Amino acid sequence: MAFLAAALDRVKPSATIAVSQKARDLKAKGRDVIGLGAGEPDFDTPDNIKEAAIDAIRRGETKYTPVSGIPELRQAIAAKFKRENGLDYKPEQTIVGTGGKQILFNAFMATLNPGDEVIIPAPYWVSYPEMVAICGGSPVFAETKIADNFKLTPEALEAAITPKTKWFLFNSPSNPTGAAYTEAELRALADVLMRHSHVWVLTDDMYEHLVYGDFVFTTPAQVEPALYDRTLTMNGVSKAYAMTGWRIGYGAGPLPLIKAMDMIQGQQTSGACSIAQWAAVEALNGPQDFIPKNREIFQGRRDLVVGMLNQARGIECPSPEGAFYVYPSCKGLIGKTAPSGKVIETDEDFVTELLEAEGVAVVHGSAFGLGPNFRISYATSEALLEEACSRIQRFCGSLD
Repeated sequence: MAFLAAALDRVKPSATIAVSQKARDLKAKGRDVIGLGAGEPDFDTPDNIKEAAIDAIRRGETKYTPVSGIPELRQAIAAKFKRENGLDYKPEQTIVGTGGKQILFNAFMATLNPGDEVIIPAPYWVSYPEMVAICGGSPVFAETKIADNFKLTPEALEAAITPKTKWFLFNSPSNPTGAAYTEAELRALADVLMRHSHVWVLTDDMYEHLVYGDFVFTTPAQVEPALYDRTLTMNGVSKAYAMTGWRIGYGAGPLPLIKAMDMIQGQQTSGACSIAQWAAVEALNGPQDFIPKNREIFQGRRDLVVGMLNQARGIECPSPEGAFYVYPSCKGLIGKTAPSGKVIETDEDFVTELLEAEGVAVVHGSAFGLGPNFRISYATSEALLEEACSRIQRFCGSLD
C-alpha cells in the first residue's frame, strides 16, 4: 500500500522556486549567475513598518491571535478596500492568512468538491492549478495570446464555462505576464459572468499598486457591484510594501465563505504571526508615499528590459501594464542550435542553455502553462538587468 497521498500525484513542484534554488546552487559553486526568477521586490521594508513590529514586540504582542486576524488589522483591511477600491466590507467579512497563498488555499478547500472546475487563464502563476488539484478540483485553462497582450477575451471565458464551473480565478496585474485589465476589459468579462450566476470570482489583486503610466487599477466587484456577493477579493502586503518574508495576505468576501475559511484555518495554522500582523496594520494605515517612488523605479526597469529584449534576435517582448515581470516569446529561436550543440526544441531547453552558457536564470514559460516563452522578474537593480539582457542578446546571437 502506498504511504504518500494520491493527491500528490496531481501536483508538480514550483518551477519558480526550483529556478531560484538552482541559481543559488550555482552561485555557491562560484559561478557568476544573475537570478531573474524570484517574484519579490528588492526594496527593503519601510522603516515605519519595521518600527511598528518592534513596538509590538516590546508591548508583548507575542501571543496567539484570533484565527481570522487581530481586530486592528481586519479594520485596516476594511478601510483599505473602501478607500482604494470603493468596496464596502465589514471587518468580519475579512480574513488574514499566512501570505496570499493561504487565502487562496482556504477558499478552495472550503468550496471545492471532486469534479468542480476552476477556470484559470493561461499563462498562470504556477501555484494556481496545483492548489486546485490538491483541494480536489479540476483546473480548466483558458489560453490567452501574445497578440492580446496575454489578456483573456470574453469569448475565451464564455467557452471555458460549464455547469461544473465553480470559480473563475483572476489575476491582474498578472504573474507571470504583467498584463493588467482596463476597466472596459474587466467590464466585458463581468458581462459574461453575469450570464452565469453559478460562477464565483476569486480575484488575486496582489500587484494592485504596481501599475505604470496612466493605467488605473480596478477590481471585479468594483466594476460590477452585482458580482460582490460571489467574489472573494484577495490581496496582501508582500509586493507593494516589500514585505514578502512577513507572510501576510488577506481576503474579503461574503460572510458565509469567510466563516468557512476561518474554520479551515483554525484547524490548519490558526492565526498568522502576531508581530507581522501589527506590521501590516502600519503598512495599510501608515504613509503610502514610498509606493509611487518604487513604482517609478520599476517602470524604468520595465522599459529598460523590454527595450533590450526586443533588440535580441528571435525574441518578442510585449510591454506589460503592471507587476514586475515580462513574458517574452522565444518562438523565433526554436529549432536553433546552442553553442553546446544542443538543439533548442522547447522554452525549457532555451532557459537551460541560457543558464549554462551565460549564467542568467529565468523561468521557462511552459511552467506557467503557455510557451514558448520565458518569465523575467525585473525586481533587481538596473545594472544587473542591463548586464543580464546583454547576456541574453549575446546568447540569442550565438544560436545557429
